Amino acid sequence: MNRNGVFLFTSESVTEGHPDKVSDRISDAILDAIMEEDPHGRVAAETLVTTGLVLVSGEITTQCYVDIPRIARETVKEIGYTRAKYGFDGDTCAVLTSIDEQSPDIALGVNKAWELKSGEEQESIYSTIGAGDQGIIFGFACTETPELMPLPISLAHKLAMRLARIRKEKIVNYLRPDGKSQVTVEYVDGKPSRVSSVVLAAQHSDEVSLERLREELVELVIKEVIPQELLQGTKYYINATGRFVIGGPLGDTGLTGRKIIVDTYGGYSRHGGGCFSGKDPTKVDRSASYMARYVAKNVVAAGLAEKCELELAYAIGVARPLSVFVDTFGTEKIPVQKIEQLICDNFDLRPAAIIDNLNLRRPIYKQIAAYGHFGREDVDLSWEKTDKVEILRKQAALSPLSS
Repeated sequence: MNRNGVFLFTSESVTEGHPDKVSDRISDAILDAIMEEDPHGRVAAETLVTTGLVLVSGEITTQCYVDIPRIARETVKEIGYTRAKYGFDGDTCAVLTSIDEQSPDIALGVNKAWELKSGEEQESIYSTIGAGDQGIIFGFACTETPELMPLPISLAHKLAMRLARIRKEKIVNYLRPDGKSQVTVEYVDGKPSRVSSVVLAAQHSDEVSLERLREELVELVIKEVIPQELLQGTKYYINATGRFVIGGPLGDTGLTGRKIIVDTYGGYSRHGGGCFSGKDPTKVDRSASYMARYVAKNVVAAGLAEKCELELAYAIGVARPLSVFVDTFGTEKIPVQKIEQLICDNFDLRPAAIIDNLNLRRPIYKQIAAYGHFGREDVDLSWEKTDKVEILRKQAALSPLSS
């Protein structure tokens, strides 16, 4: 994203009533219920929703019992699918489960890391857990917004949240749970200049007129979220087909993990391909992604770069990452090699350390299943803290490489 001249960049978000997000939220509600009773439970819960059906499958190893059908129904109703008239509701949908235990072959690597088995390291509290799978993970931060997120995804999330809020608070009475947003930002010399276009798709009752819906969503959603100075020559596309009555699981099958770009940086940063929802923190797809965001955000907040993307690579059963790569897109204030060294010196990137330092063995996941896992100012998330800023600034200033 180190581009000069003028270009457009677009990101999207979806509401919690979008069928993929219904699936994500059910999976994370199951995870939360297990984390509350058994913080060391191993969970990989996958959910499918379609017309009249919730199917939960996956691998779960735990010492506690959770009522998965009850959790699924309660979650569907919390989202807002409470009437058969909406085409899907928590009281009448079927809930099927197909759950097995975590493979003992995977557990071999997670329970005891390669470093201990090979004798490379002596046992310590952070060398006992190996990564739950191989994979690459990216974290990102930039100075475009106060929460250090790219502007397009930040605005898209806020529009989707506002759309849900005016439905839940009954500011309007015709909205249904499903909805999507999309924001295109015009950049000039790498900096956001204005919002070029806004797309909203809002599920609605059959009674409301399209003219009223479009007018009210501009006033009650778009203009409430996007600063006026960015709305210069902006084009609005609201329910562009003219009708969005059939939505949610009735209109489209939903699956856990099918909105990974919505969950992260809206495509502005690279993505390793793994999803978050339904996974306990031994899965580095989730925990290391949170850590990578924490690292990148602290680097940017410390003023070491205006943009920072961090890539981590893991091998199944191995605690330490195989590689740590930093890209600052030419915005670094000190040499990139020194930023990498500061990261390795101040952040423990082993799974057990990540879980401990970010306090991930607790029921915090359902609340972030929709509207993004990063840049959230409405919830208190450990990976959004900037508590490493002072030490990074101090060590960067003392470094001979910073001169």
